[in-house]
Amino acid sequence: MKLKFAICLAFLLQSFISISQNVKELYYDFEVGIIEHLDEYIPEDIMITNEAGQLVNLKKQIDKPTALIFVYFRCPGICSPLMDGLAEVIEKSDLELSKDYQVITISFDPNESIDLAIKKKNNYKSLVKGKNTEEGWKFFTADSINIAKATQSMGFRYKKTGNDYTHAATVIVLSPEGKITRYLNGTYFLPFEFKLAMLEASKGQAGPTINKILQYCYSYDPVGQAYVLNITKITGTIILVMGLIIFLLLVIKKPRKKKV
Repeated sequence: MKLKFAICLAFLLQSFISISQNVKELYYDFEVGIIEHLDEYIPEDIMITNEAGQLVNLKKQIDKPTALIFVYFRCPGICSPLMDGLAEVIEKSDLELSKDYQVITISFDPNESIDLAIKKKNNYKSLVKGKNTEEGWKFFTADSINIAKATQSMGFRYKKTGNDYTHAATVIVLSPEGKITRYLNGTYFLPFEFKLAMLEASKGQAGPTINKILQYCYSYDPVGQAYVLNITKITGTIILVMGLIIFLLLVIKKPRKKKV
C-alpha cells in the first residue's frame, strides 16, 4: 500500500509539474499580452517626452502612486476603451487625482508626436468632470529605444501589424518609488479595486493578483480586439485534474474484504 501511495504521489507531482510548465509557457511564449513583473522596479534610465516637448526621466515623474498605461493615440481598437474605462473610474473614485495618485499615458508608437498626445489629453480633460486632469493625467511620447526599455521592463508585449499594433489592455500600478505593485487588466475597473490598488501602491505593497487566473481562462483575440473565454483550455484542465483525482482514489482505496 505504501509503495502504491508513493507511486501515485510521484505521478501526481509529475503531472502538476507538467501543468505548471504549460502555464509558464502560456505566460512567456507569446508575442502579445502581459507578463507580470510584480515587486520589480522600473529602470532608472528611461527617457520620455512630456507635454512641453521636453525630454524627461520617467522614474523622476513618479512621486506618488501611479496608474500607467501604454497606448497609441491613433489606435482604432482597444486603446480608446482602455482610456474611457480609466476616465470613468477616475471620475467615480473618491481619491483626489494629482494629490493621492496620478495617471501616466505613454504612446508606444515612436512615430507619434507630442502634439497628438496633447490633442488626446484635451479630449479626456473635457470628458472627466471635477478632477484635476491637467496636472494629474500626464501624456508622453518616446523614441523606439526608450519605448522598448519601458515596455519590456513592465511586461507589456505588443506586435506591429501593418500600420497598426496588436496589443492587450492593462493598467500598471506603480509605487512612488517606481515599484510595480499591481496589474489591472481589461478596460473596465471597479472604483473599489482601483482605490485598493492605489492604497497598496502608496505603501509599496504588491497586491495578490487574480489576473493570472483570468489570463489563463481568457485569451486575447487580435481580430476582435477583445478578451474571449478559452473553453478548450479550461475544459482540458478540468478533465486532467478530475482524471488525476480519480486515479488517486483508485490507487489508494483499500479493497474491501469479501464476507465468508
